[in-house]
Amino acid sequence: MQKSSPIESLPATEPPLAVDLDGTLVRTDTLHESLLVLLKQNPLLLVLAAVWMLRGKAFFKAQVGLRVRLDASRLPYSEPLLAYLREERDRGRRLVLATAADQSIAHAVAAHLGLFSEVYASDGTVNLSGAHKLARLKQAHAEFDYAGDGEVDLTLWREARRALVVHGAPGLERRVRALGRGEVRVFERPRVGPRAWVKALRVHQWAKNVLVFVPMLAAHQGLNAGVLLQAALGFVAFSLCASSVYMLNDLLDLDADRQHPTKRLRPFASGDLPVQTGAMLAPVLLVAGFGVAALLPPAFAALLATYYGVTLAYSLYLKQVMVLDVLVLASLYTVRIFGGSLAVGIPTSSWLFTFSMFLFLSLALVKRLSEVRRLRLSNAEAAPGRGYLASDYEQLSSLGVASGYIAVLVLALYITSKEVTVLYRFHERLWLLCPVMLYWVSRVWLLAHRGLVNEDPLVFALRDKVSYAVGLVAALVVLAAT
Repeated sequence: MQKSSPIESLPATEPPLAVDLDGTLVRTDTLHESLLVLLKQNPLLLVLAAVWMLRGKAFFKAQVGLRVRLDASRLPYSEPLLAYLREERDRGRRLVLATAADQSIAHAVAAHLGLFSEVYASDGTVNLSGAHKLARLKQAHAEFDYAGDGEVDLTLWREARRALVVHGAPGLERRVRALGRGEVRVFERPRVGPRAWVKALRVHQWAKNVLVFVPMLAAHQGLNAGVLLQAALGFVAFSLCASSVYMLNDLLDLDADRQHPTKRLRPFASGDLPVQTGAMLAPVLLVAGFGVAALLPPAFAALLATYYGVTLAYSLYLKQVMVLDVLVLASLYTVRIFGGSLAVGIPTSSWLFTFSMFLFLSLALVKRLSEVRRLRLSNAEAAPGRGYLASDYEQLSSLGVASGYIAVLVLALYITSKEVTVLYRFHERLWLLCPVMLYWVSRVWLLAHRGLVNEDPLVFALRDKVSYAVGLVAALVVLAAT
């Protein structure tokens, strides 16, 4: 087992303080995060990982560590504990990093923090957890204090002079105090309420799924209770599947999110929620989504499976390919409309799909323009995990405005078509929609250039009072034309 000294240890009057890594020093599990990186690199490696596990946990961790290098500078550290360790180090206390994580990540963390005079970790042969960790510490030190976070650490707390309980589960502090090992210092877990789960599920993104109601409304069936129920089921199915893929995307994008000014605050990236819980919940949401879809025509479930597959491909690979990424985003918006059509059994015209594709392409480009604008303001050349450069700003703007105006042109051509006379008695009044749409598209792009659209444009529209006013005017025009 290796030992490293990132800094020279100072004379100490107290026994050394041994600190666990996963769940204690960092608010995450580095092995679970490494497995997610492995999954993103090549899903087939997880099959090989099962073979590694047959040779023991230490070998398994070592093999994962050989293939994955987490960036120690971006891990979500427990700041209160970190501040305490720095105080102890400044007092001359010897600090020891003692972890069951593989030595590759343990030494990376020690080198980054510069706090630890010794590092004990799993080395491919011995899984340094529980009794093995205790034996290693007792071999090196007659007496020690220990900071841990879970039941597996009770073995060490029984022998430690003092116990530090970090982010422990309810009831753990009581069990540690019952050991009678003297003073117990507790670092409370930051309170995480339902809001964190709402953020993880991206409930605000469910607003996009109101598009499933468009075919029903376009066919003037909004007051039909049966049709409305089917559309509502379609909305729920899309929302559950969307939350599943959003959660999986967040889990696979932890490192990139931690480099982003706002995404770093997402529940999994910040360590507010455990990644292993998210990894278990994502498939549950997927199954629930298809359970709801089973109540609708089979074609809807097939489309939902396509939506999930394309969305997953986008999260893993396609969002890194310039231009193709925005085309996929626009298609995913349009798929929701097609899904609404299949859910209620009402055919939707090619006019609506064409209009939607160009409009949502424009909105997808708004999203990319906002990201590139942040690059320019931060003097960065390229964003991690994206295919665009800061110099693409003007071109993205041109493409986006053109797409938005083409959508309005498609609307104008629809108003002159024969199909419109079947649904609207006073179809000539629909011409008023064109200036309304031109105003809205132009306003969104001007706001994007000013840096006032910093989120998904459709979500922005659902929070924007002017967009509601535009929607109301458009609805009144359609009502007047009916």
